[in-house]
Amino acid sequence: MRKEINNFNVAIVGATGLVGQEFIKILEQRQFPVASIRLLASERSSGTNLFFKHRQIAVEEATPELFRHIDIALFSAGADTSKRLSPLAAENGAVVIDNSSAFRMEPAVPLVVPEVNPEDIANHKGIIANPNCSTIQMVVALYPLHKVNPIKRIIVSTYQAVSGSGSAALKELTSEVKLVMEGRRICPHVYPHQIAFNVLPEIDVFLDNGYTREEQKMANETRKIMHAPEILVSATCARVPVYFGHSEAVNVEFASPITPEEARDILSKAPGIKVLDDPSVSLYPQPWATAGSDHVYVGRIREDASSSNGLAMWIVADNLRKGAALNAIQIAEKGIYLGYLKPRENRQVHDYE
Repeated sequence: MRKEINNFNVAIVGATGLVGQEFIKILEQRQFPVASIRLLASERSSGTNLFFKHRQIAVEEATPELFRHIDIALFSAGADTSKRLSPLAAENGAVVIDNSSAFRMEPAVPLVVPEVNPEDIANHKGIIANPNCSTIQMVVALYPLHKVNPIKRIIVSTYQAVSGSGSAALKELTSEVKLVMEGRRICPHVYPHQIAFNVLPEIDVFLDNGYTREEQKMANETRKIMHAPEILVSATCARVPVYFGHSEAVNVEFASPITPEEARDILSKAPGIKVLDDPSVSLYPQPWATAGSDHVYVGRIREDASSSNGLAMWIVADNLRKGAALNAIQIAEKGIYLGYLKPRENRQVHDYE
């Protein structure tokens, strides 16, 4: 059936990857206003067939000219690809929402979590950055508290799933578990050491200050998103043998005292958050239970015994959804709702269904 839909021409760059496939799934689930869709990837992946709303679509090699009729381009490629293609896509009139680290700390590029700083979308000049997965879930949980009682310091330790490293890491964990159980030798490829039955306090490269780049991202991005350059942040990021779902142990120091009961009340009313907090029946967030969910889950909220103005809490979310694809699509949805993202004028009629 041929019909005219006054919606958005969408492209997904990196469509064959884990986040790219989540983009496709979430666009369908949330009934995003898609007029047409192009699925793009590297030359190696071009020709692969994927499905969108029961329609088979061939994956094309991502080239600049393909963005000439695109309204919104969702990027889930690596930083090098984003640095090369995103400006070209924007020059061709597309609004890029980029999931890589390429533009996050560029002063002129908004870094957005819709529950925190949706107004920043208005400042885009063709590119909007999607934050790091661990940062997203943390600021969703902390910002409602920060609005009531300003945060002075954050100490966070993350327990990050292997899916954050891509499909090769999922396969490596599965393979290593089998080899360990069989008593055979392991030769890791994705990680510097065995990940099966192990914990690696190394995500991304180490910097001169002893922190990893992942840990530095959490500090820098949190301050930018929350418009709070004065907040002190110290992160330790570890990779754990979990397939999906990042977990975080967070200690927060506020400007004035705040009780766990006050925090639970604030968070229970905040968008995008579910509070699971009843230690008497072992009720708290767990990564296996949050996989496939769109919410950020918070539990084990308690007084920080080391700080008179502090709370400790446990935060969990699906790293591929709220930590990546969902947040990017929510940026697009919020931008459309607020009038910051609009379809091109005089769009042609598209074959869709």
